[in-house]
Amino acid sequence: MKKISIFNHAIEIVKGDITKENTEAIVNAANSALQHGGGVALAISSAAGKELRTECEQYISQHGEVPTGSAMITTGGNLKVKYVIHTVGPIWGSGNEDEKLKNAIISCLEICEKHSLKSCSIPAISSGIYGFPKERCAKIFFQVLIGYFHEHPNSNITLIRLCNIDEKTCSIFEKISNQVHL
Repeated sequence: MKKISIFNHAIEIVKGDITKENTEAIVNAANSALQHGGGVALAISSAAGKELRTECEQYISQHGEVPTGSAMITTGGNLKVKYVIHTVGPIWGSGNEDEKLKNAIISCLEICEKHSLKSCSIPAISSGIYGFPKERCAKIFFQVLIGYFHEHPNSNITLIRLCNIDEKTCSIFEKISNQVHL
């Protein structure tokens, strides 16, 4: 685990199963229809159970699909966390991917603020089955998170855990974290 401190906020890079995190919320790398067919979305949906799937279905029937770069929130179901924030990252090759990923991360942070959450675990959104290059993803994550905490030094968010299950993604995030300027 590696930790970066910015004012009263911490960013931790951890290798682990996001469904086992003890933060107040975790982020689901979702698709627009909130169908949990693979990757981290399937793992979260399976661990959270029927309640989470029902909430997602109700949201879609009432509001329609979640646009790329946006996010919504449900309860955590059977997970240890209180909430799951579902964000839709870009599919690599869809155009304007960097901006869409930035917006997805910011949308998660804004939901944390709105719900007065102090801690959240986030996977490397779009870098799995959506094909976003992992190094580029990591650079954008640090750019957004560091920028956000500089712009919001009094944010109620005290901990962001960048949680990924595979060693390769964790190693890339650690490598990129050594290149960031606080």
